[in-house]
Amino acid sequence: MKILVVGAGAIGGYYGARLIQAGADVNFLVRPRRAQQLAAHGLQVRSELGDFSAPVVAVTTSALAPVYDLIVLSCKAYDLQAALTDVHAAIGPSTALLPFMNGLSVYDELDARFGRERVLGGVAYIALTLDADGIVHHAGPMDAVVTGARSELTVGTAHRLHALIAQSPGSRILSPEITGALWNKWVMLASGAMMNCLMRGSVGDILATEDGAVLMRQAMAECRAVAAAEGHALSEADVQRLEGRLLDARSTWAASMMRDIASGSPRLESKAIVGDMLERAKRRGIDSPLTRSAYCHLQVYEHRQAALSANAG
Repeated sequence: MKILVVGAGAIGGYYGARLIQAGADVNFLVRPRRAQQLAAHGLQVRSELGDFSAPVVAVTTSALAPVYDLIVLSCKAYDLQAALTDVHAAIGPSTALLPFMNGLSVYDELDARFGRERVLGGVAYIALTLDADGIVHHAGPMDAVVTGARSELTVGTAHRLHALIAQSPGSRILSPEITGALWNKWVMLASGAMMNCLMRGSVGDILATEDGAVLMRQAMAECRAVAAAEGHALSEADVQRLEGRLLDARSTWAASMMRDIASGSPRLESKAIVGDMLERAKRRGIDSPLTRSAYCHLQVYEHRQAALSANAG
């Protein structure tokens, strides 16, 4: 299976490495600086599930041709349009796309551009970072991947991908209900991220306060109501898993968007993670005061960062 991974950052680098270990023919589409790192040191992954260090094939936009069975998109949601422009020459008549990206708006964009029948669904539960030296670090043992076809046309591709990724360590599920899995992940991420960013603390930090659990339950309830209105109500088992993640007083988990704020990142995935959830709530007539407050908070941060950037320029 010939696969193009767009980017060799945390997600792309990690799962690209695992696919190489499984025998896939993987190319990475990367920027010049990352290409230099890969040429000098290869792709390096540090994980308690197994390290990876080896030369990899990095390609540039000008070298792309429509020879790929699958293109894996692992960029931030706000970079999707630029990524699709970069990868345009690699998309052939039978090429499928797999976004490992946050939210559902990216699927709306990809479906509109390429057709739902070309777009697989993918969810990853894993804590990854990319350091300044270009090394991918995997924190802890959690590595769960759910993939699946969203139309009959890509069933074969989904099975071939699963056969490869299943050879790597971690939980690997080929789901016949991948859209439900996408909603489960988005509800968890949006609920947790809005609370992490509003309160500037981990799940455990929030639950240690007088009203933290009440507000966390409200965040989950607002997001669950949107999922249900969109035809993807969480099952009782899904709700138990959600509460297990976000009502665990011992948890040190926090969404990466909170860390982005702490580091002064100029851009956030606020629109894809929280803003789109709020927009769907409005369309469905669902009152979502906590989601509304969180998105306002995130927009203020982004506006201030934009102003700082303009003043510095």
